[in-house]
Amino acid sequence: MSAIEAKNEQRSAAAQLKITLVRSVLGYSEKQRRVVRALGLHRTNNHVLQYDTPIIQGMLHKVRHLVKVEVA
Repeated sequence: MSAIEAKNEQRSAAAQLKITLVRSVLGYSEKQRRVVRALGLHRTNNHVLQYDTPIIQGMLHKVRHLVKVEVA
């Protein structure tokens, strides 16, 4: 099994998170705006699906007051 196949298998086993932007980024720091954009969110009530990884968990921790997270 190649490294790419192993990584894809890990992703399929990992849970996906449904992340919804519930508050506007207006009035918040540029760092928090960049984190929201990096998560793939563009406007309020927009949602995306992301794999549950330590990187995504860290990003969500930085903007936990702006987003709602559900297991997809």
